[in-house]
Amino acid sequence: MTHRILREAAQMQHLMPDTASPAEEGDMQALLRKPLPAATAAWTGSALGTVQQQRTDGSFLVESQDGCERWPCPRAASCLLQPAPGDVVLVAGPHRDCLYLIAVVTQADASRSCIVAEGDLTISSRRGRISMQAPSLSLKAEKAQIDIADMDYRGAEVRVTTLVARFVGRTLETVLDRLSVLTRSSFRLTEEVEQVRAGQIDMQASETLRMHAKNTLVTSKALVKVDAEQIHMG
Repeated sequence: MTHRILREAAQMQHLMPDTASPAEEGDMQALLRKPLPAATAAWTGSALGTVQQQRTDGSFLVESQDGCERWPCPRAASCLLQPAPGDVVLVAGPHRDCLYLIAVVTQADASRSCIVAEGDLTISSRRGRISMQAPSLSLKAEKAQIDIADMDYRGAEVRVTTLVARFVGRTLETVLDRLSVLTRSSFRLTEEVEQVRAGQIDMQASETLRMHAKNTLVTSKALVKVDAEQIHMG
């Protein structure tokens, strides 16, 4: 564009008669010294673009809406939503060589959203409460620590799969309709009193059943029956 304007100006000067007035020559010189219009629009500080790809350094390559420019933009700390290719984003900065991706305006795939932080992430509410609602919830971490003063859990079913489980507490109260425990080996130690109240008790051992105490009392209101091939007393 610059060469074309200069060439046309030279042709016009060549075609001008030698008898041009000084005023006309001054106007022509002023026209030649007039700055050419900028090839691109002035930068306003922000613009919309489309994410093309994520670069190896973690920044994103964003293409302007008119498709004439591509900007490498680091993700701003305030933009927690992870951009994806095809997303329309807002970039801002002092000039075109220093831009940051500050917000995701429209997602190409709104069915999946990912919130990403480089370091520790804390969600805090000073006076209100934090609620999480979803048809499905998945939590995954290498290590977790939960401190809750009072907890109330309501659910239809709980399944726990673990290699080792340890419970340390002062009081445990369980109210169940049915309790089934299947173990290969069981050990229980009670330092003080253990009481069992049941309608019927059935104890069966395939090899040996041993009961030992300093004092043993076996009483019954109606019948006591001892049946074996050999009975040793004393």
